[in-house]
Amino acid sequence: MKSERGAEEKLCLRDRCRVLGVAIVAVVATTSAVWAGEAGNSDRLIPSPMLSLTLREALSAAADSNPDVLLYKERIQEAKGQVQTQLGAMLPNLSADVRQSRRTQFLGTIGLSPVRTDPFSIFDARISATQNLFSLSLIQRWRASRQSLQMTEQEAEAKKLDTMATVALAYMEGLKAMALIKAHELNQQIMEELLGTIRQRQRGGLATGLDIARLEAQLAAERQQSSSAGYELDHAKFSLINLLALPTHSAVALTDQWRMDVPEIPRSQKAVEDALGQRPEVQAQSTRVRAAELMYASMTGERVPSLVAQGDYGLVGNRWSNTLDTYSMALILQIPIFDGAQREGRIVQARSQWQQEALRMRSVLNQVTMEVQDALASLTAAKEQVGIAQAGLRMATKELDLARERYAVITSASHFELTNGLSAVARARENLVNALFQLNAARINLARSTGSLETLN
Repeated sequence: MKSERGAEEKLCLRDRCRVLGVAIVAVVATTSAVWAGEAGNSDRLIPSPMLSLTLREALSAAADSNPDVLLYKERIQEAKGQVQTQLGAMLPNLSADVRQSRRTQFLGTIGLSPVRTDPFSIFDARISATQNLFSLSLIQRWRASRQSLQMTEQEAEAKKLDTMATVALAYMEGLKAMALIKAHELNQQIMEELLGTIRQRQRGGLATGLDIARLEAQLAAERQQSSSAGYELDHAKFSLINLLALPTHSAVALTDQWRMDVPEIPRSQKAVEDALGQRPEVQAQSTRVRAAELMYASMTGERVPSLVAQGDYGLVGNRWSNTLDTYSMALILQIPIFDGAQREGRIVQARSQWQQEALRMRSVLNQVTMEVQDALASLTAAKEQVGIAQAGLRMATKELDLARERYAVITSASHFELTNGLSAVARARENLVNALFQLNAARINLARSTGSLETLN
């Protein structure tokens, strides 16, 4: 147990160091651009150091740096402030007031002669306190605010996992583009070798210019597809830079490799149960239902009488040096009787909101179940497609080898067999790349749908 715990601590420390390295490189890249601008080279930025990213580092950086994730963290702080506000309504409310006034009084207002008094001074220093001793409505509001805080935290976790899934898929798009570039380069290498062989045979009168033109057209198509894959790689890197909030001129290198093997696919029922227990969306909606229920209880609690204690103590006199102490105390029982049916309207509204959240809970459960089952079906199909694509590449490679041997030793061999073999190999390589991408994308989608994305490697 100690050795396993030590290994886990070392792995966690290594991941933190890598994430710290990502942040340091990003700061260095930003600082380099600023220095370049201050030096007057605003139209020519200093090249940024290459930032090597593994999938795990990209996921960790997204959880720490993505603006949308940080926005939800701020919403958590807002919800904490709301909890504090609701709690403060049940705590003592203290205030102090000091007043020195100079006034005259019209005696007619109190039934005396309609004359004005001479000016006189009043000094009043007073401290007042109010305490809600019992209010069912306030108690339920405070409990509802705590549920809202928990719901916000769960929503933030869901947003973080969504962002991590988007980063992982963008990473896989980059690996796909890199694999396509490599496949097209291998195709071009074979075509260039065969092009040299055909030209030699043309000089011997065994090949025609049409054969060369046909192969050169295939070579040009491969170069075009390789260029397109290069753009897809740049696009995936730009997406990662945006998701990780890195400087726009950062240079990124993807260092991970695709997984060729897939662990045992879990049973559908077990996967759904794990998802319903782990998905933050399910937890957030359940908390939202509870918060709506407490708000409904708060509204109905307005029908219950509440008890409030009030008091003040102060010094009153003509001057601050000539005062007498005074105080007042009161215990108030507030009994709601009729407010124009406003209270009943709020109760009806709160009850409806509670029922709406309960109905949304059913929708969330159905959505999560569907996502898990779809991810399992996608993973099963992708695993099968990888096997078929691998077998297809072996057969296409064998076809091309046989066509090359036949073309080399038989003078009357058709050139179409050679070009067909080349097309078959190119198509088989692309099919394998697409199948591997689908396999790894399905693995990410399954991890996200079951709420286990943070354990993805």
